[in-house]
Formats: sequence, structure tokens, C-alpha cells
Amino acid sequence: MSTLLERIPNVCPELGIEVPVSAIDRELRKLWEQDDARTNASLMNLVVYSEKAGALIVNSEIVRELTREHACRAILVAIDRAEPKPSQRAWITAHCHLADGRKSICCEQISFLLTGRVTGRFSNTVFAHLNSDLPLVFWWQGELSDILTERLVSVMDRLVIDSSSWADPAAAFTQLEESAQSNPELVIQDHAWTRSWQFRVGIASLFDDVAAQQALPVIDFVEITYHPDHRNSALQILAWLAVQAGWKDRDSADEFAFESSGGVAIAVSLRTAPAGPPLSSVTLRAKNATAKISQKAGASHVERHLEAAAYKATSLSPIDPTTPAALVAVQLARGGKNSLYQKILPRFRSMLIKSSQRSA
Repeated sequence: MSTLLERIPNVCPELGIEVPVSAIDRELRKLWEQDDARTNASLMNLVVYSEKAGALIVNSEIVRELTREHACRAILVAIDRAEPKPSQRAWITAHCHLADGRKSICCEQISFLLTGRVTGRFSNTVFAHLNSDLPLVFWWQGELSDILTERLVSVMDRLVIDSSSWADPAAAFTQLEESAQSNPELVIQDHAWTRSWQFRVGIASLFDDVAAQQALPVIDFVEITYHPDHRNSALQILAWLAVQAGWKDRDSADEFAFESSGGVAIAVSLRTAPAGPPLSSVTLRAKNATAKISQKAGASHVERHLEAAAYKATSLSPIDPTTPAALVAVQLARGGKNSLYQKILPRFRSMLIKSSQRSA
């Protein structure tokens, strides 16, 4: 079986200089002493974790782009579970960008490749190299595993995930909740949520219109069209609508159905569009009004439409980012407590459980 060890060459300029783990700090000092024009800049620790083959090199390029706007000490970690023999390799480099055309502003990067049983070595090896004065942003790529322990989560300030990549998101969120019990201040940033930003902004802006506000209490139908790989983004939009509008769950043979605070029954239709973007459209209908946010495949903008009686309004907005690098960049730029995501998370998780029970 081909392993990560075999995929990374002995000389790997993408990761920098290979060094003994015990000599990382000494070699980093040498790196900065080589060029007085370099300035070491760091506002946070950014740990990027993956168990995917080739992730170290890919993530190094992502970090290079991120450090143009977000100064950090980056620690990349890849674990090769296919190789039972314990081993560890480490590389150091610096991502440098010109400031004012003269001085290089640089961010350190340390990369680790671990094999064998790594639970204890992960904490001891990796977190020994964090800058203890800076917050920790931990980007977990792919499925959760037993590496995500309560001890690990306890030292995070932010955890970046992509719940759309999980085979069983209901179970994964339960694992995450259990691991985060010791860290109630943890901020979770989910790519699935970030992918829906312009749709949520679009819906909110449409309902700033007086005609839409009048229709809001009598909405009786919601339709969301999404790519099959991004069902979580669709469910999070639905959870957001239900929470913000005060809708209650309604007994129905359908998978999801709600009742407004005024007693109006609301039907829900979830449709897939395999050729479309993560979210293709969100449509809200009342008796005399329709609000629709849509994005066509390959489009550079999101369309907003409102139609009520003889009244029509249309506007455009940018599309949401789709690549992991762009999503993380947006999440780092926005910061904050992500309180709205935390607010809708219980409703979203209940939807996940309901979906898993129906498919069982």
C-alpha cells in the first residue's frame, strides 16, 4: 500500500527544510538570522490537520496564500494511519510577502508527518511548538477521529470544520459536543454555514422591503435547491429561517414541516441539483408574494427577486466562496463569536437526527 511517507520526497521545497523534531526551534532561529530584511509577523497560531494523502503540500500552498492577509505561525499536521510503524518527520519554512515594496513580512510554517499510534505524540510534539501568547485556530479537514479529544479541544479558540464532508454529521456533531465540554468559549466555524452567507444576506435584504414584510407572517411554502454534496448548507438555511422567524415544528408525513407563530402551516421542499453550485435557490412563497434567491452554475453573482402583486424588485450580490482556502480566508477575516451559527445549531442538529432516523 502506498503511504504518505512514500508520497513526500526526501527533498521537498514546497515544505522547506527537513529538520529533526528536537531541533525545530534552533533551526527556526537560524532561518531568521539568514536575512535581516525579514520581519517575523504572527497574530495567531493556525493548525491545519489532515489524514489525506498529499495534504501537507496542498495545505502549504493554501497557507502561503492565507498569510498574504493573515499573519500567523502555521503548523501543518498529516497523519498516515496506513503505516503502523511510529515515525515523525518535520519541515520548516517561511512564507514571505513584500510590504511597501521593501521589507519582507514573513510567517513561520512548521510541518509534521506522523505515523503509527499518535494520540499522545500529537499533543506533545505539535503543541510544544505553539506560540503560547497567541490564540489557536484549528482547521480540521475531513472526518472527525479519535485524535479530537477533550484535551485537544480545550486549548482551541476556534475550530474550523466542514460538516458537509462528514458521512454521518449527526454523530460527528455529538462527538464534537462531547469533546468541547471543557471549552464553552470555543468558536466553531463551519464551511457549510459560510457557503450560505450571500443567500442569508439576500433573504434578509429582501425582507427589508415593506411588501415582503407584509408577506412574512403568511409564508406557507419554502423550497431549497442544493447540490447533493451540500445538504448541510440547505438544512442550515432552513434552520436559520425557522429560528429567526419563530417557526415551530409541525407533525407531518413530510420530512420537514413548520407552523408560523400565527398558526400558518408551512410546507418544505428540498430538491437536489447535481449540476448546480452548493446552493442553487431558496424560494419563500406566501399567497400574494414570492421571494427567491438563486445562483446559476458558473455564475459570478447571486440573484435576488421579490414579486408581490403588481410590485417587482431585483438585485444582485457576489457569490459565496467555494474553495477551502477562500472559505477559511473569509472566516478568519470575519472573526467574531459566530453567535448566529451557535443559535441555529440545536435546530440544525435536530434536523440531522430526524433525517438519519428517516433513512435508517
